[in-house]
Amino acid sequence: MVKNVMVVGFWLLSSFCALSQSLDVYQRMYGIVEEVSSERIEKDIRKLVSFDTRHTLSDTVSKKTGIGAARRWIKTEFDKISVECGGCLEVMYVADTIKKDLNQRITRDVYVVSVIAIQRGTTYPDRYVMMSGDIDSRVTDVNNFKDRSPGANDNASGMAGVIEAARVLSKHQYPGTIVYAGLAGEEQGLFGGQILAAKATAENWDIIGIMNNDMIGNIEGVDGVIDNRTFRIFSEPTPVTETEKERDRRRYYGGEVDGVSRQLARYIFKTTQTYMPEMNPMMVYRLDRFGRGGHHKPFNDAGFPGVRIMEAHENYNRQHQDVRIENGVKYGDVIEGVNFEYCSKITAVNAINLASLAMAPDAPKNVKIGGIVEPSTKLAWDKTKDENVIGYNIYWRLTTSPTWDMHRFVGNVTEFTLEGIVIDNYMFGVAAVSKDGVESIVTFPSEVMR
Repeated sequence: MVKNVMVVGFWLLSSFCALSQSLDVYQRMYGIVEEVSSERIEKDIRKLVSFDTRHTLSDTVSKKTGIGAARRWIKTEFDKISVECGGCLEVMYVADTIKKDLNQRITRDVYVVSVIAIQRGTTYPDRYVMMSGDIDSRVTDVNNFKDRSPGANDNASGMAGVIEAARVLSKHQYPGTIVYAGLAGEEQGLFGGQILAAKATAENWDIIGIMNNDMIGNIEGVDGVIDNRTFRIFSEPTPVTETEKERDRRRYYGGEVDGVSRQLARYIFKTTQTYMPEMNPMMVYRLDRFGRGGHHKPFNDAGFPGVRIMEAHENYNRQHQDVRIENGVKYGDVIEGVNFEYCSKITAVNAINLASLAMAPDAPKNVKIGGIVEPSTKLAWDKTKDENVIGYNIYWRLTTSPTWDMHRFVGNVTEFTLEGIVIDNYMFGVAAVSKDGVESIVTFPSEVMR
């Protein structure tokens, strides 16, 4: 009896400590949301628009116009932020030459240059979470690099959001590393993402999540809907890098919508509802919009978890259009089509998720599951090598539910049996919980226990 009292007492004390410290996390997250400035974002979008065109094949020499001037300005902004935080950012260009290929929208050899800023983590410097936006813009003809191409929403909005997130988050330190990326060559073939993904692969980056922001400023849809609260999270269901064995196993054990990118999407959904309940995250079970692609795809192709975050209601009159008035209809991606307050809200969504993931412990590895023809479900996993982990949450949901709806904190153990929970009716996962209450992304079981 005394032993049981001691165990219960320890659990209550641990829970109280986690609760009291998690209140600090809540305040920190709310502080991040409040620090994001729509005024600064507007200023940055207007600056990016002022370069006249940011087409991948445009001028690289001019100080006032073209892709070269735009990327140098972005690097200067990252450098300024780094100075203000005592040199906390490693700012660099990441580039490679893309050869002429008319099918790939490249009419001549071009040096595709992205700009990234790395905020190195204090505990997990080799574990990365990334927010990206695109530098380039285009008009109706994808190879027209001379005409005016403001790219206000597509994608000065996303790029400005990345810069603003860096301003806000660089004021604090985090256990994990955060990457702020301005990716080039998106409209010509997702080249900036391909180049950076290759660098990450070659250098063995442990990327736990990429949030690609592409068009986060429009609230007036071409369908007539006006919505300044809803945003979409696109994620592919399972990794394209999985093996034939893994695909075959899924046929019998499930997991068609439980790949690493989908788990990242669920994490963003939950974090947003927790700290920004005024926002309406909308998970879309698709890599991107129908038949289209974004700069998270090259990272997905390399096996990294990544999603696209964007507005819910697009206006196609403002996308990939020559600036003009035709039959009384205004076309073109101009500054008037951007809602800066909405852009700041989605930037805040990114910022709190970057912070949460950078503060989170490592996710459990080698999660196993069992319980075939049994009245209970068994789970086991490797112990997370992190002294700040206080225990683990087991999550489960109906097979038809998009989100993790039920969970149980099971303490600092490496296996647990959920009595009375029949394995056939649910999907399961495990997340690590730190002492301050921050959770890792949920890990879906990869092996079946016999």
